Amino acid sequence: MPKSKSKKAKAKKPAKSNKAPVPPGFRTVTPYLVINGAAAAIDWYKKAFNARELSRQAVPDGKLMHARIRIGDSIVMLSDYFPGSNAKSPDALGSSPVTLHIYINNVDKIWNQAVDAGAKVTMPLDNMFWGERYGQLTDPYGHHWSVSQQVNMTKKEKDEKQKQAMAMFAQGEHPSRTEEPQIAQN
Repeated sequence: MPKSKSKKAKAKKPAKSNKAPVPPGFRTVTPYLVINGAAAAIDWYKKAFNARELSRQAVPDGKLMHARIRIGDSIVMLSDYFPGSNAKSPDALGSSPVTLHIYINNVDKIWNQAVDAGAKVTMPLDNMFWGERYGQLTDPYGHHWSVSQQVNMTKKEKDEKQKQAMAMFAQGEHPSRTEEPQIAQN
């Protein structure tokens, strides 16, 4: 007598979709930020990083349950923090455990825009030993950002920069700030 299949085994697979698995404009990985003051953050990202708002959906009290912006060729999704959710904003956590990285054609321009808009510098913009002009910032909502572009550097310049960085690591220091930046309260 043949064995009967379990109910799980008999469950139908979903019908194959004719849609692309990744929506147009998205990449394989898309960051999703939780922010106290998501609407204000969108305005800040527009000013600091030339973000373009793609969509927003608000709940009746005006908080954003979902929004999308584009920075360069990348989409970032975001929402306000909602009590009861397991997703927390940086101010609820005391910091953000993630850094979002932006490669840009004119890193000095975007750096200055972000600083002028109120970003806190956590690692100054400088030419780094790996051949990029790189720096780190924290936005007023507590999210960490790094920005860079590849630059031409001599081998001597790269070697000297690497020597300086390794000396700091050898002393138990990090080339970026050693203390956590304060998160701006909205």
